[in-house]
Amino acid sequence: MKSWNTLFIRQGFAVREYAKNEFDLFNETEENIEFLMECLQKAGANFTRQHFFLTIHSEPVTEKEWMAAADFPHRGYGEGLWFDAEKEEPKIRELDLYISGLVRQLNRLKLFTMGSCDGNGIRYASIQFRPGVSMDKAAKLFSIISDKKVRVRNQRLILPHSREELLELAEKALKIDAAILELETEDIEKQLFYDQLEELLNINGESGKEDEIRKHAERILAPLVDHLTFDSKGNILAQKRYRGGNGPTILLNAHLDTVVPIDPGRIILKQNNIWTSSSGILGADDRAGVAVLLQMAKNLEKSSFKGTVKFILTVEEEIGLVGAQHVDEYFLWDVDAAIVLDRRGTGDIVVSCGGYIPFCDERYGQYIEAAAVKAGLKNWKCTNGGSSDTRIWAAHGIQSVNLSVGYFNEHTSDEKLDVEGCYK
Repeated sequence: MKSWNTLFIRQGFAVREYAKNEFDLFNETEENIEFLMECLQKAGANFTRQHFFLTIHSEPVTEKEWMAAADFPHRGYGEGLWFDAEKEEPKIRELDLYISGLVRQLNRLKLFTMGSCDGNGIRYASIQFRPGVSMDKAAKLFSIISDKKVRVRNQRLILPHSREELLELAEKALKIDAAILELETEDIEKQLFYDQLEELLNINGESGKEDEIRKHAERILAPLVDHLTFDSKGNILAQKRYRGGNGPTILLNAHLDTVVPIDPGRIILKQNNIWTSSSGILGADDRAGVAVLLQMAKNLEKSSFKGTVKFILTVEEEIGLVGAQHVDEYFLWDVDAAIVLDRRGTGDIVVSCGGYIPFCDERYGQYIEAAAVKAGLKNWKCTNGGSSDTRIWAAHGIQSVNLSVGYFNEHTSDEKLDVEGCYK
């Protein structure tokens, strides 16, 4: 069930939730506020409005019910004169039902539009931009928020997305700042990675209490895979076949839990590429690994890899690899090799536990070293390390390594993260 805030964003209302189900309306036009009130009434919501403050006293409706409340016969017909004379804000009631949220975000980013169509379920959606709007910036935005390639025709974009996907794009566009579109593509990808990393570092989830971080990771990973589920212990198990899947099956793994809770009110201190915590642990062990895994799920869509990738985000790693030990064995039967993302430093390829429990054949470690060189990464070398989920996968006969993700001094208040190393 989506929250009221999410329903508002996906439909295009510019309101701010400052407390649960409490919103300020200062950034919204009166016309759009009136339409929002109509929609809430039609949806049967119990709410009160006091000037520019809205409080909703009832649980959110389903998105299907919300869309029905926001719809009416011939909605979107006659679009073209939907700018407020003072604020130049689109009038939501005059936009197509499934594209209004996306159009609203485009205009927030100063990619001003003058026409749009959600495709009505029978053709591609399209957006017409005003003269002078940079179509390079518009295309760049969609390269960030979507894996599908849009077509540019003069001042128009053709979007090969379903109407439901248009709603998701509105949510994704909300996270983009206009300044990002001025950057080069590589810098944009790096900044978005850092933003996601910071989000992960600020979510609590000590061993046995991973609910919040699990939900967050699920929300990001689910749209990127074919199947996602939870096992009886609470581990996230996901799978994706790429380009037919006729190739190796690779396991990517990180763990969700932190060794202790994140200190309330702590601040992440940033000095150049090094992040630390103002109090207590930073939590980069292993949120840095989670960030890399989620980024890989996105990058694989654009790669030439042919095969299957299985993703496991484990719980209770810090108290004895408990989550990994409870993964159903059948999920591992066809795995050819594993890459674990849970090692300090910026260049370690861990191939054994202490030198006495091997994780892989020597040649697999050498293969990873060669891959690092090919990728332009210097000083990556095979080494012995400590215990990690890698130990469990190796016990199943899977060729496994544990890679550095940039953190140092884990489990202490001196923990730090080299974010540049993590990104690389």
